[in-house]
Amino acid sequence: MKKLLSLFTLLIIAGAIYFSGGIYYGWIGQLEETGSIQGKIIPQGIISERADIQINSSKEIGVKEPKQILFGDLHVHTTFSTDAFMWTLPMLNGSGSAPMADACDYARYCSGIDFWASTDHAEASTPRKWKATKELIRQCSFASDKEESTDVISFIGFEWTQVGALPSEHYGHKNVIFRDLEDNKVAKRPIAASGIAVNALRNSASNNFQLLGFLDIKNYQDYANLQAFLKEAREVPSCDADVSSDELPLDCFEQAKDPGELVRRLEEQSLDPLIIPHGSTWGFYTPPTTSWDKQLKKEMRPESFPIIEVMSGHGNSEEYRSYRQVIGEIENPVCPEPTENFLPSCWRAGQIIESRCLNEGLDKAECSLRAERARKVTSRLGVGFHIAVPGEASEDYLNSGQCQDCFLPAFNHNPTTSVQYGLAITNFDDEEPQNFNWGFIAASDNHRARPGTGYKPIDRKLTTEAAGARSEFYRGFLLPNNDPASSSINEITRDELMASNAGFQLTELERQQSFWTQGGLAAVHSEGRNRNAIWDAMDRKEIYGTSGPRMLLWFDEISGAELNPMGSSIKTSENPKFNVKAVGAFKQKDGCEDYALDGLPAEKIDTLCGGECYNPSSERLKITRIEVVKITPQENKDENVDDLIQDPWMVLPCDGENGCEVNFEDSDFIEQGRKSIYYVRAIQEPTETINGDALRCTFDSEGNCIDVNPCWGDYRVDSSDQCLSREEHRAWSSPIYISKN
Repeated sequence: MKKLLSLFTLLIIAGAIYFSGGIYYGWIGQLEETGSIQGKIIPQGIISERADIQINSSKEIGVKEPKQILFGDLHVHTTFSTDAFMWTLPMLNGSGSAPMADACDYARYCSGIDFWASTDHAEASTPRKWKATKELIRQCSFASDKEESTDVISFIGFEWTQVGALPSEHYGHKNVIFRDLEDNKVAKRPIAASGIAVNALRNSASNNFQLLGFLDIKNYQDYANLQAFLKEAREVPSCDADVSSDELPLDCFEQAKDPGELVRRLEEQSLDPLIIPHGSTWGFYTPPTTSWDKQLKKEMRPESFPIIEVMSGHGNSEEYRSYRQVIGEIENPVCPEPTENFLPSCWRAGQIIESRCLNEGLDKAECSLRAERARKVTSRLGVGFHIAVPGEASEDYLNSGQCQDCFLPAFNHNPTTSVQYGLAITNFDDEEPQNFNWGFIAASDNHRARPGTGYKPIDRKLTTEAAGARSEFYRGFLLPNNDPASSSINEITRDELMASNAGFQLTELERQQSFWTQGGLAAVHSEGRNRNAIWDAMDRKEIYGTSGPRMLLWFDEISGAELNPMGSSIKTSENPKFNVKAVGAFKQKDGCEDYALDGLPAEKIDTLCGGECYNPSSERLKITRIEVVKITPQENKDENVDDLIQDPWMVLPCDGENGCEVNFEDSDFIEQGRKSIYYVRAIQEPTETINGDALRCTFDSEGNCIDVNPCWGDYRVDSSDQCLSREEHRAWSSPIYISKN
């Protein structure tokens, strides 16, 4: 009996070791795969019908020889990305794995877009994943072994996901997209950013996720799979940084510290991909006082970034504002006072501390001093400032830190990394001044293998990045907040904050949920329905972005004998004249078209598409106006950017049931004699939009936000609540760049 008891005890111990070790080391976890594509190729008749309808709409508005306008999404993540994997976990209300094959099916049959790219984070990539990515994109692209399909054009890509702790170290995120599919025409391996993002993944042992298998035993396998995911990523050996990229082995982990090095490493492999900056104003990871200026320096290779993403599911990065999150250098910043349309978060932190102090019965002078101290501490912390306020709740911050008059703004919008700011600045370091010359697109940045999510305001927790705890218990696990509310600020430094292992808390994850939209689309004026034609359109910058709906937009300079379309750079000796044509998106019908029901299993339509597909009626929404933006880049370093961005420079009303056409001229161009940049926004009549009202403020009689009703991603908002408001969706043309001849 003693021997049996001893054996039983040993078995229990061994089982416990194996069980916990299996989670920790990934012994019994399963690695994510790309999955199997279930949808058939879309019938050619459907594609031809779409093209005919669009050509007819183009001719009705007066386009004589219309190119095809194709819509796509060049920013899509699957569970090959760390954050995408985590969003699928049960603790975050996840719906299970989001493999790359789902993205192919979704593009074909749910969103019905024309092209897409897989851009999983390079920081989590491995040789196995990169090989599988290339193979899946080829499967999605080919109708047979020899013939490439033209129903949905699929591109191979990856995301370089850079985050810096200080403004001087921060360059932001870039998508790298390759035109071709052959091994020798794409990167040998994804190139990751060095720094915070990659260190968090490769240097952490487990991030405490091994505990979750015990806390959520029925979903144990999901957490074991996460550990296998992390283990695989950590075990890829680092590449030798001193060896040319083309000479490195295929199975190492390559990094680039800044955009210039990223370009150099790609060039060493004789590659010339599209490199597309995105999310430039996202304040949840961008240190305050960061600006575009350092990325315009010659060594950062700004000419290698010809396209920028003006909007994604994380919000709109287009608009510049004169406010600042903090003033001065980040090493010794000052918290600015509130203005009519902006309440700095550091100032709000002071208000929270002061209110608590007064409620405790302390005198006004002492409470005022504590508020000032709170503003100093939080302004110096930058990202993660809120952790210094003990016992804080995200609702306490009201609408502080937010652009209150921007269209679907990014969370904690940072104006000096906006698209407009980037176009207005000039680098005078060299004999020839340097400017950015961007074409515009938009994208979804969806992390659930769902490209082109903005076709209908449905499934908020699948078509946006909403991802919150499924219960109060998991909320406490992910966002521990054990400090009692106090009227004294925590005296914490930035170095201490970064070393605190605060994780999700640093990014104000809860407040972010109210700013995550379904994202936008890229549109290209293409001379054919194939990858080379799409690529050529992007190379010409004859492209535009929309906030989701499929509006048709043309923007041309017409003063000469030939049209100069959007994206052009020209010199002229006369005042430029412009023509704009715009047609609203089709109103949507419920459900899915017959071809979708025939091409994808009914169960997949329900689980992947949410039972709703892109399903256009014959009636279009109205374009209500055209807004023109004019930017005159700096001619000397002392010029104030505030004076160079005219938004709107002109507003032109639209009339017409089937779109509108407007003309305008810059009668001052020759007299002013300076380089000018023009682009237009076509504004569509209001429609229901997820998270359009962001924090859903209650305002007092003076217009101050006194209460918020956030659209949480967690259990606190019913899954049927799509958090809708009526917003004016839009399309942004690429700019036309004009210099005096």
